Amino acid sequence: MAAADTGTKTSTADPSTAPDGATAVLVFGNGETVWGTGIGTTGTTTGEVCFNTSITGYQEILTDPSYAGQIITFTFPHVGNVGANLEDIEAMSPASRGLILRADITHPSSWRAAQNLDAWLKSNNLIGLANVDTRHLTRLIRDSGAPTGVIHHAPDRNFDLDKLKLHAAAWLGLEGMDLAKEVTCRQAYSWDESLWALHDGFGKQTNGKFHVVAIDFGAKRNILRALASAGCKVTVVPATASAEEVLRHKPDGIFLSNGPGDPAATGEYAVPVIRQLIQFGLPMFGICLGHQLLALALGATTKKMHLGHRGGNHPVRDLATGKVEITSQNHGFVVNQSSLPDGVELSHTSLFDGTLEGIRVTNKPFFSVQYHPEASPGPQDSHYLFDRFVEMMDTAA
Repeated sequence: MAAADTGTKTSTADPSTAPDGATAVLVFGNGETVWGTGIGTTGTTTGEVCFNTSITGYQEILTDPSYAGQIITFTFPHVGNVGANLEDIEAMSPASRGLILRADITHPSSWRAAQNLDAWLKSNNLIGLANVDTRHLTRLIRDSGAPTGVIHHAPDRNFDLDKLKLHAAAWLGLEGMDLAKEVTCRQAYSWDESLWALHDGFGKQTNGKFHVVAIDFGAKRNILRALASAGCKVTVVPATASAEEVLRHKPDGIFLSNGPGDPAATGEYAVPVIRQLIQFGLPMFGICLGHQLLALALGATTKKMHLGHRGGNHPVRDLATGKVEITSQNHGFVVNQSSLPDGVELSHTSLFDGTLEGIRVTNKPFFSVQYHPEASPGPQDSHYLFDRFVEMMDTAA
């Protein structure tokens, strides 16, 4: 099959007309279309179209619960080159809505590959669009913000562009949307798996010194592994757990996980619980959505970003040490620095756009970061944050 025309086009009068070779289309709410060839399963998916600049880790990205409600454009052109396996996942069921690629899926060339990425997409009911001018699409998102889009994959080439446009226009977007309830666990469970090592695979924590209760707003598995590897016994509880349910486990520290959606929406039920937990003074560490929820509980505010940060190459300065960390990031909301109350200070800042990347409470063992120190694969410059959390629990013991 010949590759489809790429780029953004306006729909024609005939809604079923498609360029030669096109088996899938991306349609925006304003009627603009991007044609390509379909990958993964067939059907229709709707979400916020964003882009990620990472050059590795497509399987981890697609299974990151923080991507719920989003269609991911990969700016790196070679996706599929290491195949797919059962180890490189951050959740059993991918929360992302779909993916967009520059080229056809690359044939896997890795000793760890268990299957082709396209077969993995089909088995996980993910829809994708390939042979797209992703540079053009990235510029569109960069200049206009992340739009709502619909991908329709139809090998029979039956496209109703007017109907797809209505679907895209009707989707309300992530602002005001609570998605944590969609990706959280349903009941509490224990976690003891530690970080992966070459030849050995994943380890197991059997003698954790400190007990951490992790509130799951969409927790990535590698965060839990990092906590276990830092010497923690980990108990995971649902996003809707009450303060009493958290404290029933007698934690030495409380972890607030990453997750998707608008922190203000999730905060409707999460913030009152976090404020109750704050009163007990137990060490508290938040990442991504957990960072935003901690900030809200302390009295700050959040806002939707024009673009958001998504990639594995974001430089962040630790203001305490002056060191620059290369970080992995995935967020579309940010804490307003000007809204930080007395006693809460900026700890990390983005060297890309100056936005807030971390906070700490000056007289309490509470801190959080906007980025992902556990990212795998990805930079590991920020693993020290897990050790910092353990040191706080050690001091408090």
